[in-house]
Amino acid sequence: MVVLGVESDEELDQLFRALADGTRRDILVRSLTGTPSVSDLAAHYEMSFAAVQKHVAVLERAGLVRKQASGRERLVSTNHERLRRAGEVLDQLEAIWRHRMAQLDDVLLPKED
Repeated sequence: MVVLGVESDEELDQLFRALADGTRRDILVRSLTGTPSVSDLAAHYEMSFAAVQKHVAVLERAGLVRKQASGRERLVSTNHERLRRAGEVLDQLEAIWRHRMAQLDDVLLPKED
């Protein structure tokens, strides 16, 4: 199902799988207001540095964050366009749902004369 644009089902699945995990959503939030290093991010979680790197990699593959080298560190920044795109997809799905609910109301609610 292509919703509002050119994403394939696989791309949408990857996007929403990345957003399905609480740690990844938190990493995304932390990278919205700055460009933390992967090391800085890892300090916030009770998991290994490698585990945090894997979460960042999932977000990167989904296009939600970008990593850039700064010396020995890897800085993480949010891809605001991709995040906005996820919101658009959800808005479109909500619009479809609201339209169907309105159609159901038309069928079930009595008409006033």
